[in-house]
Amino acid sequence: MTHIEQHKMILELMDYVYRMTRDEQEMFDMFRIRDKDDEDLDELSKKKLRMLFEKYAVRPTPKKNPLDDLFG
Repeated sequence: MTHIEQHKMILELMDYVYRMTRDEQEMFDMFRIRDKDDEDLDELSKKKLRMLFEKYAVRPTPKKNPLDDLFG
């Protein structure tokens, strides 16, 4: 993950802070401070940031077509 990708993930996750648990918020605050200081994250922190991003920012695709219920 590049520094630019890291920055974009953190910016997008800022919209989802209110959904996070207390521990996740504290971890995310640490990521924001490190991003503000232009520090690169270590591998473990990158993995945790990616986990938060997938949990909150990535929208799951629907498993089936919603129109199938109308015509089925």
